Amino acid sequence: MRSRIAVVGSGPAGLAFARVLQRHGHPVTVLERDPARDARPPGGTLDLHEGLGQLALEKAGLLAEFQTLSRPEGQAMRILDTDGAVLRDWQPRPGDRANPEIDRGQLRDLLLGPLDVRWGRDVTEVVPGSRDGVLVHFADGRQETFDLVVGADGAWSRVRAAVSSVTPQYTGVTLVETSLDDVDIRHPGLARLVGDGSVAVYGVNRALVAQRNSGGHVKVYAQFRAPLDRHTNPGRRRGPNQHASQDPAGAEAHVEADADAEAVRSRLLALFDGWAAPVLDLLRHGTAFAHRPLYTLPVSHTWAHVSGVTLLGDAAHLMPPLGVGANLAMLEGAELAESIAAAPGPGDLDEAVRAFEEQMWARAGRWASITTAGLERLVSPDPTEALALFDEVQPS
Repeated sequence: MRSRIAVVGSGPAGLAFARVLQRHGHPVTVLERDPARDARPPGGTLDLHEGLGQLALEKAGLLAEFQTLSRPEGQAMRILDTDGAVLRDWQPRPGDRANPEIDRGQLRDLLLGPLDVRWGRDVTEVVPGSRDGVLVHFADGRQETFDLVVGADGAWSRVRAAVSSVTPQYTGVTLVETSLDDVDIRHPGLARLVGDGSVAVYGVNRALVAQRNSGGHVKVYAQFRAPLDRHTNPGRRRGPNQHASQDPAGAEAHVEADADAEAVRSRLLALFDGWAAPVLDLLRHGTAFAHRPLYTLPVSHTWAHVSGVTLLGDAAHLMPPLGVGANLAMLEGAELAESIAAAPGPGDLDEAVRAFEEQMWARAGRWASITTAGLERLVSPDPTEALALFDEVQPS
Protein backbone atom coordinates (compact mmCIF):
# COMPACT_ATOMS: atom_id res chain seq x y z
CA MET A 1 0.00 0.00 0.00
CA ARG A 2 1.17 3.53 -0.80
CA SER A 3 1.19 6.10 1.99
CA ARG A 4 -1.49 8.80 1.90
CA ILE A 5 0.46 12.06 1.68
CA ALA A 6 -0.82 15.64 1.70
CA VAL A 7 1.04 18.91 1.43
CA VAL A 8 -0.64 22.07 2.74
CA GLY A 9 0.20 25.13 0.64
CA SER A 10 0.84 25.68 -3.06
CA GLY A 11 3.85 27.96 -2.73
CA PRO A 12 7.30 27.05 -4.06
CA ALA A 13 8.02 24.54 -1.27
CA GLY A 14 4.75 22.64 -1.50
CA LEU A 15 4.70 22.51 -5.27
CA ALA A 16 8.34 21.43 -5.57
CA PHE A 17 7.60 18.63 -3.10
CA ALA A 18 4.50 17.54 -5.01
CA ARG A 19 6.12 17.68 -8.45
CA VAL A 20 9.15 15.60 -7.43
CA LEU A 21 7.01 13.09 -5.57
CA GLN A 22 4.71 12.81 -8.57
CA ARG A 23 7.72 12.38 -10.86
CA HIS A 24 8.66 9.34 -8.78
CA GLY A 25 5.20 7.89 -9.31
CA HIS A 26 3.81 8.62 -5.85
CA PRO A 27 0.37 10.26 -5.55
CA VAL A 28 0.15 13.39 -3.41
CA THR A 29 -2.72 15.67 -2.39
CA VAL A 30 -2.08 19.43 -2.55
CA LEU A 31 -4.35 21.43 -0.22
CA GLU A 32 -4.55 25.18 -0.88
CA ARG A 33 -6.82 27.70 0.83
CA ASP A 34 -6.93 30.05 -2.20
CA PRO A 35 -10.14 29.38 -4.13
CA ALA A 36 -8.33 29.34 -7.50
CA ARG A 37 -4.81 29.62 -8.91
CA ASP A 38 -5.40 33.26 -9.90
CA ALA A 39 -7.29 34.29 -6.76
CA ARG A 40 -4.65 36.87 -5.76
CA PRO A 41 -1.55 38.51 -7.22
CA PRO A 42 1.38 36.07 -7.11
CA GLY A 43 3.95 38.61 -5.88
CA GLY A 44 7.24 39.85 -7.29
CA THR A 45 10.29 38.16 -8.72
CA LEU A 46 12.67 35.52 -7.33
CA ASP A 47 16.31 34.78 -8.08
CA LEU A 48 16.81 31.02 -8.13
CA HIS A 49 20.30 29.92 -7.17
CA GLU A 50 22.42 27.18 -8.64
CA GLY A 51 22.63 24.42 -6.07
CA LEU A 52 19.39 25.50 -4.37
CA GLY A 53 16.24 26.50 -6.29
CA GLN A 54 17.65 25.47 -9.67
CA LEU A 55 18.68 22.09 -8.24
CA ALA A 56 15.12 21.59 -7.02
CA LEU A 57 13.81 22.30 -10.52
CA GLU A 58 16.33 19.85 -11.97
CA LYS A 59 15.04 17.18 -9.58
CA ALA A 60 11.52 17.98 -10.81
CA GLY A 61 12.58 17.76 -14.47
CA LEU A 62 11.79 21.44 -15.01
CA LEU A 63 15.19 23.10 -15.30
CA ALA A 64 15.13 23.51 -19.09
CA GLU A 65 11.70 25.16 -18.97
CA PHE A 66 12.91 27.45 -16.19
CA GLN A 67 15.90 28.51 -18.25
CA THR A 68 13.55 29.51 -21.07
CA LEU A 69 11.37 31.62 -18.76
CA SER A 70 14.04 33.14 -16.52
CA ARG A 71 15.83 36.45 -16.94
CA PRO A 72 19.62 36.21 -16.46
CA GLU A 73 19.86 39.95 -17.09
CA GLY A 74 17.83 40.41 -13.89
CA GLN A 75 20.98 39.61 -11.90
CA ALA A 76 22.17 43.19 -12.51
CA MET A 77 22.44 45.27 -9.33
CA ARG A 78 23.08 48.98 -8.89
CA ILE A 79 23.57 50.81 -5.58
CA LEU A 80 23.14 54.56 -5.30
CA ASP A 81 23.93 57.09 -2.62
CA THR A 82 20.96 59.06 -1.26
CA ASP A 83 22.00 61.94 -3.54
CA GLY A 84 21.68 59.67 -6.58
CA ALA A 85 25.39 59.04 -7.19
CA VAL A 86 26.20 55.53 -8.41
CA LEU A 87 28.29 53.66 -5.81
CA ARG A 88 28.26 50.20 -7.41
CA ASP A 89 26.99 48.83 -10.72
CA TRP A 90 27.24 45.04 -11.07
CA GLN A 91 26.32 43.51 -14.42
CA PRO A 92 26.10 39.77 -15.08
CA ARG A 93 28.74 38.27 -17.31
CA PRO A 94 27.62 36.67 -20.61
CA GLY A 95 26.25 33.22 -19.91
CA ASP A 96 26.04 33.81 -16.16
CA ARG A 97 23.12 31.78 -14.83
CA ALA A 98 24.07 31.68 -11.16
CA ASN A 99 20.96 33.52 -9.94
CA PRO A 100 18.57 34.35 -12.81
CA GLU A 101 15.24 35.95 -11.98
CA ILE A 102 11.76 34.59 -12.62
CA ASP A 103 8.39 36.10 -11.76
CA ARG A 104 6.65 34.28 -8.92
CA GLY A 105 3.57 33.77 -11.07
CA GLN A 106 5.60 32.15 -13.84
CA LEU A 107 7.34 29.90 -11.34
CA ARG A 108 4.06 28.88 -9.78
CA ASP A 109 2.55 28.01 -13.16
CA LEU A 110 5.68 26.03 -14.06
CA LEU A 111 5.51 24.01 -10.85
CA LEU A 112 1.75 23.52 -10.96
CA GLY A 113 1.88 21.83 -14.35
CA PRO A 114 -0.37 18.77 -14.20
CA LEU A 115 -0.73 18.70 -10.42
CA ASP A 116 -4.23 18.18 -9.08
CA VAL A 117 -4.63 20.93 -6.47
CA ARG A 118 -7.63 21.02 -4.17
CA TRP A 119 -8.38 24.74 -4.24
CA GLY A 120 -10.40 26.35 -1.47
CA ARG A 121 -9.32 23.80 1.16
CA ASP A 122 -8.56 26.01 4.16
CA VAL A 123 -6.77 23.90 6.78
CA THR A 124 -7.48 25.04 10.34
CA GLU A 125 -5.86 22.29 12.40
CA VAL A 126 -3.73 19.18 12.02
CA VAL A 127 -4.00 16.49 14.72
CA PRO A 128 -1.43 13.68 14.69
CA GLY A 129 -1.84 10.39 16.50
CA SER A 130 -5.39 9.48 15.55
CA ARG A 131 -6.23 5.83 15.08
CA ASP A 132 -6.20 6.07 11.30
CA GLY A 133 -3.33 8.56 10.89
CA VAL A 134 -3.11 12.36 10.92
CA LEU A 135 -6.44 14.16 11.03
CA VAL A 136 -6.77 17.37 9.00
CA HIS A 137 -9.58 19.78 9.89
CA PHE A 138 -10.89 22.26 7.31
CA ALA A 139 -12.66 25.60 7.78
CA ASP A 140 -15.84 24.23 6.20
CA GLY A 141 -16.12 21.52 8.85
CA ARG A 142 -14.82 18.65 6.77
CA GLN A 143 -12.07 16.30 7.93
CA GLU A 144 -9.66 14.00 6.16
CA THR A 145 -6.96 11.57 7.30
CA PHE A 146 -3.45 11.08 5.89
CA ASP A 147 -0.34 9.11 6.78
CA LEU A 148 1.86 12.21 6.33
CA VAL A 149 0.94 15.89 6.32
CA VAL A 150 3.63 18.31 5.12
CA GLY A 151 3.15 21.91 6.21
CA ALA A 152 4.32 24.23 3.45
CA ASP A 153 1.80 26.90 4.41
CA GLY A 154 4.13 29.79 5.08
CA ALA A 155 4.96 32.16 7.90
CA TRP A 156 1.65 31.78 9.73
CA SER A 157 1.40 28.04 9.20
CA ARG A 158 -1.60 26.22 10.65
CA VAL A 159 0.30 22.94 10.45
CA ARG A 160 3.18 24.20 12.62
CA ALA A 161 1.13 24.00 15.81
CA ALA A 162 1.13 20.21 15.50
CA VAL A 163 4.90 20.09 16.09
CA SER A 164 5.91 23.43 17.65
CA SER A 165 4.46 26.15 19.87
CA VAL A 166 6.84 28.79 18.45
CA THR A 167 5.31 31.73 16.54
CA PRO A 168 6.98 34.40 14.36
CA GLN A 169 8.28 37.56 16.00
CA TYR A 170 8.56 41.02 14.47
CA THR A 171 12.09 41.99 13.43
CA GLY A 172 11.62 45.72 13.87
CA VAL A 173 11.76 46.25 10.09
CA THR A 174 8.75 46.93 7.89
CA LEU A 175 8.50 46.93 4.11
CA VAL A 176 5.97 49.02 2.24
CA GLU A 177 5.59 47.74 -1.30
CA THR A 178 4.37 49.65 -4.32
CA SER A 179 4.47 49.03 -8.08
CA LEU A 180 5.08 50.73 -11.40
CA ASP A 181 3.48 49.39 -14.58
CA ASP A 182 4.60 49.84 -18.20
CA VAL A 183 7.68 51.52 -16.80
CA ASP A 184 9.58 51.64 -20.11
CA ILE A 185 6.79 53.61 -21.77
CA ARG A 186 5.26 55.59 -18.89
CA HIS A 187 8.41 56.29 -16.86
CA PRO A 188 11.47 55.87 -19.13
CA GLY A 189 13.71 57.76 -16.70
CA LEU A 190 12.86 55.35 -13.90
CA ALA A 191 13.29 52.43 -16.29
CA ARG A 192 16.87 53.55 -16.89
CA LEU A 193 17.39 54.08 -13.16
CA VAL A 194 16.30 50.52 -12.35
CA GLY A 195 18.02 48.95 -15.35
CA ASP A 196 17.56 45.27 -16.15
CA GLY A 197 17.73 44.13 -12.53
CA SER A 198 17.57 46.07 -9.27
CA VAL A 199 18.58 49.41 -7.85
CA ALA A 200 19.00 50.05 -4.11
CA VAL A 201 19.61 53.12 -1.98
CA TYR A 202 20.58 52.84 1.70
CA GLY A 203 20.22 55.52 4.36
CA VAL A 204 20.13 55.66 8.14
CA ASN A 205 17.76 52.87 9.28
CA ARG A 206 15.96 52.91 5.95
CA ALA A 207 16.36 51.78 2.38
CA LEU A 208 14.60 51.97 -0.97
CA VAL A 209 14.87 49.06 -3.41
CA ALA A 210 13.32 48.73 -6.87
CA GLN A 211 13.34 45.48 -8.82
CA ARG A 212 12.35 44.86 -12.40
CA ASN A 213 9.86 42.07 -13.13
CA SER A 214 8.87 40.92 -16.60
CA GLY A 215 6.50 42.88 -18.82
CA GLY A 216 7.69 46.34 -17.81
CA HIS A 217 6.54 45.86 -14.19
CA VAL A 218 8.69 47.17 -11.33
CA LYS A 219 8.26 46.42 -7.63
CA VAL A 220 9.43 49.08 -5.18
CA TYR A 221 10.14 48.33 -1.53
CA ALA A 222 10.52 51.04 1.11
CA GLN A 223 12.25 49.51 4.14
CA PHE A 224 12.57 51.10 7.56
CA ARG A 225 12.82 50.39 11.27
CA ALA A 226 9.59 51.16 13.12
CA PRO A 227 7.45 49.81 15.96
CA LEU A 228 4.34 47.88 15.07
CA ASP A 229 1.27 50.11 14.98
CA ARG A 230 -1.96 50.33 13.05
CA HIS A 231 -0.10 51.51 9.93
CA THR A 232 2.50 48.76 9.87
CA ASN A 233 0.37 45.98 11.38
CA PRO A 234 -3.12 46.22 9.85
CA GLY A 235 -3.97 42.79 11.26
CA ARG A 236 -4.31 44.33 14.72
CA ARG A 237 -7.52 45.95 13.58
CA ARG A 238 -9.10 42.54 13.06
CA GLY A 239 -10.23 39.94 15.52
CA PRO A 240 -7.55 37.47 16.62
CA ASN A 241 -9.36 34.55 15.04
CA GLN A 242 -9.75 36.10 11.60
CA HIS A 243 -7.52 34.48 9.03
CA ALA A 244 -5.97 37.62 7.57
CA SER A 245 -4.80 38.78 10.97
CA GLN A 246 -2.84 35.55 11.25
CA ASP A 247 -0.84 36.44 8.15
CA PRO A 248 0.37 40.04 8.55
CA ALA A 249 3.68 39.30 6.87
CA GLY A 250 2.45 37.21 3.98
CA ALA A 251 0.37 37.39 0.85
CA GLU A 252 -2.57 38.96 2.67
CA ALA A 253 -0.61 42.05 3.64
CA HIS A 254 -2.88 45.08 3.85
CA VAL A 255 -3.26 47.11 0.64
CA GLU A 256 -4.37 50.69 1.10
CA ALA A 257 -7.47 52.07 -0.56
CA ASP A 258 -6.87 54.95 -2.97
CA ALA A 259 -7.53 57.69 -0.38
CA ASP A 260 -5.31 55.99 2.20
CA ALA A 261 -2.65 55.37 -0.45
CA GLU A 262 -2.06 59.09 -0.84
CA ALA A 263 -1.58 59.42 2.91
CA VAL A 264 0.92 56.53 2.86
CA ARG A 265 2.75 58.12 -0.06
CA SER A 266 3.04 61.39 1.84
CA ARG A 267 4.37 59.63 4.94
CA LEU A 268 6.95 57.73 2.91
CA LEU A 269 8.10 60.84 1.06
CA ALA A 270 8.55 62.55 4.41
CA LEU A 271 10.47 59.53 5.75
CA PHE A 272 12.87 59.70 2.79
CA ASP A 273 12.96 63.50 2.63
CA GLY A 274 16.17 64.88 1.17
CA TRP A 275 16.92 61.88 -1.03
CA ALA A 276 17.51 62.45 -4.74
CA ALA A 277 14.41 63.39 -6.73
CA PRO A 278 14.69 60.47 -9.21
CA VAL A 279 14.85 58.04 -6.28
CA LEU A 280 11.76 59.58 -4.66
CA ASP A 281 9.95 59.35 -8.00
CA LEU A 282 9.81 55.59 -7.38
CA LEU A 283 7.39 56.41 -4.55
CA ARG A 284 5.66 59.34 -6.23
CA HIS A 285 4.53 57.16 -9.15
CA GLY A 286 3.62 54.02 -7.15
CA THR A 287 0.11 52.79 -7.87
CA ALA A 288 -0.80 51.11 -4.54
CA PHE A 289 0.87 50.39 -1.22
CA ALA A 290 1.01 47.17 0.77
CA HIS A 291 2.40 46.97 4.31
CA ARG A 292 4.58 43.94 5.06
CA PRO A 293 6.14 43.87 8.53
CA LEU A 294 9.02 41.38 8.54
CA TYR A 295 8.69 38.49 10.96
CA THR A 296 11.09 35.63 11.64
CA LEU A 297 11.23 32.40 13.58
CA PRO A 298 14.16 31.77 15.94
CA VAL A 299 17.40 31.08 14.08
CA SER A 300 17.71 27.62 15.64
CA HIS A 301 14.03 26.62 15.36
CA THR A 302 13.64 22.84 15.62
CA TRP A 303 11.08 20.54 17.19
CA ALA A 304 10.77 17.09 18.68
CA HIS A 305 9.91 14.81 15.77
CA VAL A 306 6.19 14.07 15.49
CA SER A 307 5.22 11.02 13.46
CA GLY A 308 3.07 11.92 10.49
CA VAL A 309 3.75 15.70 10.37
CA THR A 310 6.65 17.83 9.14
CA LEU A 311 7.30 21.34 7.83
CA LEU A 312 9.03 23.00 4.88
CA GLY A 313 10.18 26.51 4.03
CA ASP A 314 8.79 29.48 5.95
CA ALA A 315 6.60 27.20 8.05
CA ALA A 316 9.79 25.60 9.40
CA HIS A 317 12.36 28.43 9.36
CA LEU A 318 10.96 31.86 8.51
CA MET A 319 13.91 34.18 7.90
CA PRO A 320 14.46 37.68 6.45
CA PRO A 321 13.67 37.87 2.70
CA LEU A 322 17.22 38.18 1.39
CA GLY A 323 16.97 35.85 -1.60
CA VAL A 324 17.39 32.51 0.20
CA GLY A 325 14.02 31.49 1.67
CA ALA A 326 12.25 30.34 -1.49
CA ASN A 327 15.41 28.64 -2.74
CA LEU A 328 15.79 26.65 0.46
CA ALA A 329 12.09 25.85 0.53
CA MET A 330 12.11 24.42 -2.97
CA LEU A 331 15.19 22.31 -2.38
CA GLU A 332 13.75 21.00 0.87
CA GLY A 333 10.54 20.03 -0.89
CA ALA A 334 12.47 18.18 -3.60
CA GLU A 335 14.74 16.43 -1.10
CA LEU A 336 11.89 15.32 1.14
CA ALA A 337 10.07 13.92 -1.89
CA GLU A 338 13.15 11.99 -2.97
CA SER A 339 13.63 10.62 0.56
CA ILE A 340 10.04 9.40 0.66
CA ALA A 341 10.28 7.90 -2.82
CA ALA A 342 13.45 6.03 -1.80
CA ALA A 343 11.89 4.57 1.36
CA PRO A 344 11.49 0.79 0.87
CA GLY A 345 7.93 0.74 2.17
CA PRO A 346 5.25 2.64 4.14
CA GLY A 347 6.81 1.42 7.38
CA ASP A 348 9.99 3.35 6.53
CA LEU A 349 8.20 6.64 5.90
CA ASP A 350 8.67 8.00 9.41
CA GLU A 351 12.40 7.33 9.48
CA ALA A 352 12.83 9.03 6.08
CA VAL A 353 11.06 12.14 7.39
CA ARG A 354 13.07 12.15 10.60
CA ALA A 355 16.38 12.01 8.71
CA PHE A 356 15.22 14.77 6.38
CA GLU A 357 14.37 17.05 9.31
CA GLU A 358 17.84 16.70 10.81
CA GLN A 359 19.41 17.69 7.50
CA MET A 360 16.98 20.59 6.99
CA TRP A 361 17.53 22.05 10.47
CA ALA A 362 21.31 22.15 10.12
CA ARG A 363 21.29 23.90 6.74
CA ALA A 364 18.40 26.26 7.54
CA GLY A 365 20.04 27.30 10.81
CA ARG A 366 23.15 28.40 8.94
CA TRP A 367 21.17 30.44 6.44
CA ALA A 368 18.92 31.93 9.11
CA SER A 369 22.01 33.21 10.92
CA ILE A 370 23.37 34.71 7.70
CA THR A 371 20.12 36.43 6.68
CA THR A 372 19.38 37.72 10.18
CA ALA A 373 22.82 39.35 10.31
CA GLY A 374 22.27 40.60 6.76
CA LEU A 375 19.04 42.38 7.64
CA GLU A 376 20.80 44.11 10.54
CA ARG A 377 23.40 45.44 8.10
CA LEU A 378 21.01 46.39 5.28
CA VAL A 379 18.68 48.45 7.47
CA SER A 380 21.27 49.92 9.77
CA PRO A 381 22.24 53.18 11.49
CA ASP A 382 25.38 53.00 9.33
CA PRO A 383 24.54 52.82 5.59
CA THR A 384 28.11 51.82 4.74
CA GLU A 385 27.33 48.43 6.31
CA ALA A 386 24.90 47.69 3.47
CA LEU A 387 27.48 48.57 0.85
CA ALA A 388 30.10 46.45 2.59
CA LEU A 389 27.71 43.48 2.67
CA PHE A 390 27.14 43.67 -1.08
CA ASP A 391 30.87 43.95 -1.69
CA GLU A 392 31.26 40.67 0.19
CA VAL A 393 28.59 38.72 -1.73
CA GLN A 394 28.78 40.20 -5.24
CA PRO A 395 31.35 38.82 -7.68
CA SER A 396 34.32 41.13 -8.19
